[in-house]
Amino acid sequence: MTFHHLESADDPRVTDYTTLTDVHLRKLREPEEGMYIAESSRVLRRALAAGHQPRSFFLAEKWVADLDDVFQQYPDVPVFIGKASLLEEITGFHLHRGAMAAMHRPAPVPLEVLLANAQRVAVLEDIVDHTNVGAIFRSAAALGVDAVLVSPRCGDPLYRRSVRVSMGTVFQVPWARLESWPDDLSRLKEQGFTVAAMELTEDAVDLDDLAARQIPKLALVLGTEGAGMSEDTLAAVDLAVKIPMRAGVDSLNVAAASAVAFWELRPRD
Repeated sequence: MTFHHLESADDPRVTDYTTLTDVHLRKLREPEEGMYIAESSRVLRRALAAGHQPRSFFLAEKWVADLDDVFQQYPDVPVFIGKASLLEEITGFHLHRGAMAAMHRPAPVPLEVLLANAQRVAVLEDIVDHTNVGAIFRSAAALGVDAVLVSPRCGDPLYRRSVRVSMGTVFQVPWARLESWPDDLSRLKEQGFTVAAMELTEDAVDLDDLAARQIPKLALVLGTEGAGMSEDTLAAVDLAVKIPMRAGVDSLNVAAASAVAFWELRPRD
């Protein structure tokens, strides 16, 4: 095993971990450099269990013993160790969830392969809050969604906050980023999917009514926070669906709404 004890925040070997709190910078850097950050021992173990490959590990001395089995499994991957204050200076925040790892991003899965055996697909349109993205992935994993597709401007599912909120479930739900929006919705229809937008429109059907139809292959589109679904997207879908609200509440947070819809629209034998 290759252990490296850090002495300076300017060490060029740990540039993968610098300024992790700068969301704009990391959103540009990480996909371009083909990497992402797995934050916490539990999350990095889930990433490794999913077959993702580590670039390096980054942790305080007290966490080394807890991850000895991981280091034994990847003896050629460098392990960077430092004092908590130094690690905080490098990353921009206090590490209190154990170790971190810089991981290689897996190769994208072609859309047709992703959809081949899917019955339920979630499609995220321009959802930019990484907490919401992570929460939707966690619900998707728990409630039987087979794949998640994200629009070109949607938040990165592998950004560290998305990964952390999802508890690493972003590694177990297959996903892909669409390139042409909303034109790519036609590709779902070509694969036999009915495409439904979760949106409060005048002709939206109630969630219970859509669930009762037991549509064999269903793709549910969830719109961005605040503005909701774009007009072009609404024109491209087959129908709109809504969750009936009570007590004067007009809608739920998109992550909460996704969990309700995923459960209600699940395939039933």
